Amino acid sequence: MRVIAKKILREFWEKHNDSEQPLKTWYKEASNANWMNPSQIKDNYPKASILKTGRAIFNICGNKYRLVVDINYERQWAFIRFIGTHSEYDKIDANKI
Repeated sequence: MRVIAKKILREFWEKHNDSEQPLKTWYKEASNANWMNPSQIKDNYPKASILKTGRAIFNICGNKYRLVVDINYERQWAFIRFIGTHSEYDKIDANKI
């Protein structure tokens, strides 16, 4: 999977130091993944949520933070759409952001 844009993750962990290692781990795992469908994501991340739009929501730091990723399975691209605290996540529409 090609993860686009690591910069968003880096900027976030610079503000929230406790998220650095979990986000680096997620980035490495996602970059090495070859997800072909949402069930393969759920195999690796059972607590991830898959939206009707195909976006995946990952819990970071025990659900302290939320990561929204738009995935193109055919092209093997994962677009970072949002990373934020749980309360910030509650204020957005993950299907549209």
